[in-house]
Amino acid sequence: MTTYNYTVGTLTETAVTRSNYLTNETDSRDVYKFSTTGTSDINLSLSRISSGDDADLRLYRDNGNGYFDSGDQWITSSSASGNRDDAINARGDAGTYFAEVVRYSPGSTGTVNYNLALSATSPYSPSNLLPKEINLGDLSSDTTRSGYISNYNTTDVYSFSLDFYEGTNISLTGLSADADIRLYQDNNNNGIVDTNELVRSSTNGGSSSEYISGIDLSGNYFLMVSQYGSSSTSYNLNFDHYTTTFA
Repeated sequence: MTTYNYTVGTLTETAVTRSNYLTNETDSRDVYKFSTTGTSDINLSLSRISSGDDADLRLYRDNGNGYFDSGDQWITSSSASGNRDDAINARGDAGTYFAEVVRYSPGSTGTVNYNLALSATSPYSPSNLLPKEINLGDLSSDTTRSGYISNYNTTDVYSFSLDFYEGTNISLTGLSADADIRLYQDNNNNGIVDTNELVRSSTNGGSSSEYISGIDLSGNYFLMVSQYGSSSTSYNLNFDHYTTTFA
């Protein structure tokens, strides 16, 4: 029987963070136990992984014995390469869960530092975590990405920047179910959505496309694609780049 390392308690919409480390190659994982009180979107973000290291993130549902063991139900995982951020956003019923932070051995030796953020939000509310899940870098030209959101991946977060004299119009198209987009700036760089960090949003109903236009101030941004309700949909996310006469 395998136990867990840390107890987080009951997750709510208020995000909690834990900064920790894996000390060596035999210290291969940390396990965090937490619970939810109702059907929720469980949001996990693994960030600030030390340079040159690699760690991955997994989510399990407790089998009822209160211990982390082989009988627990694997729900989903995130295994971004290198020290890129990992993110999990999954729908789950009330119960007990385990978040496992795992060293990726071929890409990591020595101490692995990391930051883990956790929250539970309503199925009709967006995640409040801002991992650099999909990093687009500087948007210096038109950019399109395709994705898929479902109960096992309720949110995708794209990070990007605009340099001086750059702007973008954003559209979410190709939907077969309801999805929304929200644009944030993480002003305090804590990886969590705080008051006044929402720049713009588009929340049309049904499978209607979503639009955010006229984003033309230089800086760093996060674009969140969120499932609304419980239906799955593929999508196309389009950034229409243009130049401006001001910084």
